[in-house]
Amino acid sequence: MSEITSAEAQEIEATDGYGVAELNGISLRIKSVSHWRPSYMRALRQGDYDGWAAGVLHEDDVQLFIDEDATFDEINAFTTAAMEAVGETPGKSGARSRSSRSTRKR
Repeated sequence: MSEITSAEAQEIEATDGYGVAELNGISLRIKSVSHWRPSYMRALRQGDYDGWAAGVLHEDDVQLFIDEDATFDEINAFTTAAMEAVGETPGKSGARSRSSRSTRKR
């Protein structure tokens, strides 16, 4: 998870706990990562973008997202921007990474 600056935290707080990202010029509000459920990430990984949007976007923005009917490239750019807007780095896990050193026995 990436660090959110104090200015970014104030902006999120000012927008009632939502970050903002754009999809084809439309600003959509995204819940803070701390309010996401594991099922939302599962939906995103499985390509259920409408299900993901219903879970993480502001309720007034979900239909805008669906109606936009964006391409996969546009959705991928948006989901990356959305996750970064609320402090999550896409593709990064909170789990410890394995050592790059070989553990071969001698």
